Amino acid sequence: MASPSTAALKLDLKGEAIDQGGPGYAEAIARWAINAERKAAIVAFVKDTADITAAIKHARKHKLQIAIRGGGHSAAGASSVEGGLVIDLSRYMNGVKIDTGKNLAYVGGGALWETVDKTAIEHGLATVGGTVNHTGVGGLTLGGGYGYLSGSHGLVIDNLVQATVVTADGSVLTASEKENPDLFFGIRGGGSNFGVIAEFVLQLHPQRRTVYAGFIIFPPTALEKVISATAEWYSKASEKEGMLQFTTVGPDGNPAVVLAVFYNGSEAEGREAYKIFYDIGPVADTTAEVPYEQVNGLQNERTKHGSCVYLKGLAHRKPHFPSISKVFDKVIDMAKNTQIQATIIYEYFPLGKIRSIPNGTTAFRRDPTNAVLISITWEKNLVENNEKARAFAHEFAAIISGGQTEVSASEGLGYSNYDPGAAVGEKDGVPDKAKLVFVENYPKLQQIKKRYDPENMFNKWFPITPA
Repeated sequence: MASPSTAALKLDLKGEAIDQGGPGYAEAIARWAINAERKAAIVAFVKDTADITAAIKHARKHKLQIAIRGGGHSAAGASSVEGGLVIDLSRYMNGVKIDTGKNLAYVGGGALWETVDKTAIEHGLATVGGTVNHTGVGGLTLGGGYGYLSGSHGLVIDNLVQATVVTADGSVLTASEKENPDLFFGIRGGGSNFGVIAEFVLQLHPQRRTVYAGFIIFPPTALEKVISATAEWYSKASEKEGMLQFTTVGPDGNPAVVLAVFYNGSEAEGREAYKIFYDIGPVADTTAEVPYEQVNGLQNERTKHGSCVYLKGLAHRKPHFPSISKVFDKVIDMAKNTQIQATIIYEYFPLGKIRSIPNGTTAFRRDPTNAVLISITWEKNLVENNEKARAFAHEFAAIISGGQTEVSASEGLGYSNYDPGAAVGEKDGVPDKAKLVFVENYPKLQQIKKRYDPENMFNKWFPITPA
């Protein structure tokens, strides 16, 4: 039987409200990373902006903390809340509509990138959309959004034309360059600090139906040659290219250096672009000319739902073999001696388009560095395992960062969507981590926060202190 509070909310919703005693509760709080799950008091599956407003007002009335769930992919737990109210957009507000006349995608706040990719390409169109297609549009977009098309089209937020935002007082606002431009500034990199995004409007671009992509795999002994080749390749990489490099231990227990390569063109062009790596002599090659919509699904087997995950981001200016090699050795050793697995991912997207937009144009911090992601996974959701993973991640980060020079403290954080401090309070000795994340944009964001969320109801992702 629903609690009186839940019963009252149900009367105000077109969608559903589920509490801890209700059917489907376990599924309602389930997340991509098991350790990111929290026991919410209520999960509200909203159908429209009126439902979102009702949920916000209910949370205010009953003094419930709010979390917003789109794709539920935050390993830091930004889409979960212990004892509070989850506004869940994933069940009903997950559609994508294409305006082929204006090359725009109208995307529900709970949509996944897979839906965007598959819907848009039917019209020969695409937009920047991450590298894992079961990630939610909302979290990736509000945090900035890198993807394989970033070389050509920048960040996801550089392709955000408009958004429908439900703010802390329940108002439904349009945010764009012309309407509420301060709010538009804030949501482009400022996360969920300013409200619930009911709909994103994204600019689409003409996109060929097939691209060159896949994995090129090397043994650990080839690492130094791969690193050297990476530096040479990246210095000349065109906007059509992009690469993720993984140092990891495979399911078969064998360590490997894996390159996930992308070329927005034919297989012949792609193989020529990555020839320097083929000349090293890979042990396996799965690359091919594939349908565009499959590219962001290439990692799906490696990033399934249902494991515990700890992510930590950092940055590097250039590949540095000694530090990369040292961390790889530790990853191999950890796989042999524990039940915890690690993958270190070095991202190489051409930054020209991203950096062409001046800092201060959006809330996002545009650094001259590439992201590194430390991804650690394990099966048993125990506190001690989480602490072990955290310790490993920080050890690895210290080694990688030690191989970099001229990287500032804020740059060293890497991509903010990768930071474990986003939602779980890891401050790494920094009293207010949001200041480090947003640097010179922070005072302006404090003013915007004061206007749209003065009581800091939306505080699950680098909460900004209102001015």
